[in-house]
Amino acid sequence: MSKKSGRALRDALRLPPGEPVVLAGYDAGATPAAPGGKGAGLADSARMGKHLANLQERLWAAGTAGDRRRVLLVLQGMDTSGKGGTVKHVIGHLNPSGCRIQAFKAPTEEERRHDFLWRVRAALPRPGEIGIFDRSHYEDVLIARVRHLARPAEIGSRYGLINDFERSLAEDGVTVVKCFLHLSYEEQRRRLLRRLDRPDKHWKFAPGDIDERARWPAYQEAYELALERCAAPYAPWYLVPADHKWYRNWAISRLLLEHLRELDPQYPRGDFDVAECRERLLKGG
Repeated sequence: MSKKSGRALRDALRLPPGEPVVLAGYDAGATPAAPGGKGAGLADSARMGKHLANLQERLWAAGTAGDRRRVLLVLQGMDTSGKGGTVKHVIGHLNPSGCRIQAFKAPTEEERRHDFLWRVRAALPRPGEIGIFDRSHYEDVLIARVRHLARPAEIGSRYGLINDFERSLAEDGVTVVKCFLHLSYEEQRRRLLRRLDRPDKHWKFAPGDIDERARWPAYQEAYELALERCAAPYAPWYLVPADHKWYRNWAISRLLLEHLRELDPQYPRGDFDVAECRERLLKGG
């Protein structure tokens, strides 16, 4: 594994809370704090997988003994930025029994009858779990803003509601890891073209994806506002350059590892006499 300090990547990718964000000023093809090129990154990711699996098991075990701590990984980004790929390559190292994965689509009729956080609360990880949101409550200040799905005043009020919600999560033992997968306009075009070139990827493409590209400036502005207004010490945003898939996967694996190491979950002690149980088994009990 990389020898960099435990907080090296968090320090490199964290957006300063409350400061204006200009996405054009960040290179989507950068690889900050990486252990080297693609080969080194893939090798380090494989090594990290074992450590992530061990820490996840410890977190899950601690949860069975009353430890309320859990982790929520929030993945946001433009189409093709790699939210699903991250789930496949990063979360694939973990035991599914201790994971809760939720991909948020357009709200159902029932969900529309409730406030916008209702469906999010229902999908939160339970104690000991790692939750992964493929899109999240941020859609209600992103697509809702770009597509004019709610009144401006209502959207404006949601930033504060999100901050209050995430503060309550932190106070309840949830480590919130929010990752914005920063993709360039040019790389998105290449990825959409590759989907068209491969019949086995056509299911991931819709003609409307091309229409959404025309809204790119509006989406960038919506993201900039969300990243600025909803970054806090208890729930910071990490800007992950996503033009290189290997780096995206390595960076999110590393971020998870750093947070889990800081939590340092421990296996609970047994509430039984080990020596007595061993003796019973040896005697044929």
